[in-house]
Amino acid sequence: MSTPRTTVAAPAVGHSLKHLAFHLLTPLLMCLGMALAYQGAFHQPEPHHLKVAVVGVTPEARALAGAVQGRAGDALDVATLPDRAAAEQGLRDRDLVGAFLPDASHPELLVAKANSDTSAMAAEKVFQRVTAQQGVPLAVTDLTTPSEGDPTGQGLFFLLVALSIGSYGSVAVIGAAGAALAMRIRVLVGLGVSLAVSVIGILTAGPVFHVVDHDLAGVWALGWLYSAGVIGIGIGLHTFLKRWTTLAMMVLFVMLNFTSSGGVYRPELQNGFFGGLHSFWAGAGFLEGARSLLYFDGGAGFGGHLLTLVLWLAAAGVLVVGAALCERRGRAAMSSAAAAAAAGAVDGVGGPVGPVGRVGVAGAAGSSRGEGSGAEGEMEEEMEESAVAI
Repeated sequence: MSTPRTTVAAPAVGHSLKHLAFHLLTPLLMCLGMALAYQGAFHQPEPHHLKVAVVGVTPEARALAGAVQGRAGDALDVATLPDRAAAEQGLRDRDLVGAFLPDASHPELLVAKANSDTSAMAAEKVFQRVTAQQGVPLAVTDLTTPSEGDPTGQGLFFLLVALSIGSYGSVAVIGAAGAALAMRIRVLVGLGVSLAVSVIGILTAGPVFHVVDHDLAGVWALGWLYSAGVIGIGIGLHTFLKRWTTLAMMVLFVMLNFTSSGGVYRPELQNGFFGGLHSFWAGAGFLEGARSLLYFDGGAGFGGHLLTLVLWLAAAGVLVVGAALCERRGRAAMSSAAAAAAAGAVDGVGGPVGPVGRVGVAGAAGSSRGEGSGAEGEMEEEMEESAVAI
């Protein structure tokens, strides 16, 4: 005698397509966001109030500065400085991008390429046009010495990319897989992960590739501060956004972060939106702080960049506290609802034991198993989306 087969109904095609479309929404939004952010930030780099100077107190030097300003308009801010020492100090303070020393036979342009190689190139093009009219070559002197493994000055930007991916990629794991843990435990795990991320970053940037060849402890500390802020914000956001946390983190720490960091173009070569973000966004705080530490002796606004990272970490702390309070209220509401449901079940059957009571317990258990299964599925989907984002 054959055993009857149990037939499981296949899900309707329409329902499956709807489910698929819903999950495709995230990568499509990522595509749109990345296209808007990267092309909006980098598609047309043009000088905006690029700060340069002409060195000299003679009428000829002042006339040259006025002529350059007149031709450039808002693209340049041209000042005059009394001597070479003042020009060098302006470059070391990162107040200037270039300083031109006019000379009939040997004109010279002073730059600090570690501040921004692309900005220095823009200043060089400006004064090459000046010396071309004189028929003499322009000598360019770089006041900074790049690290052995970072001749273009771009290595710190890629360190920022590594720190960011390690940080926001960990958020989905901590938020989803660690959802059953108390908030304080998740925060401690996050601090541990941020420490690991910062150590990986400085080991690869330092001893392995020599992008950072001195002040390793300082750059590592900046990296840990940055990573802890990113992970803390992600842990807090996960309570409110759940599976949409990955997209939110992409917006905050990729789309707006990399584009405004100054790693490719500094604000003087970007539009006002991304140039404005540069003044307070987390990635710019790390990158410009590391530049000031490595190439400008810890000056040139280092304290302001450090404060930026501290404020982002403080914002993460506020968000985590808010998330913890929200979760506590949610648990209290669930406990009250469960107690009310249990009391109602007891009143309905005249006691805690009985067929209806047993069915109720079995149903509750089944419901609990179903919720667990759903949570696991959501966790897997969220981690997959995080992997796609990376």
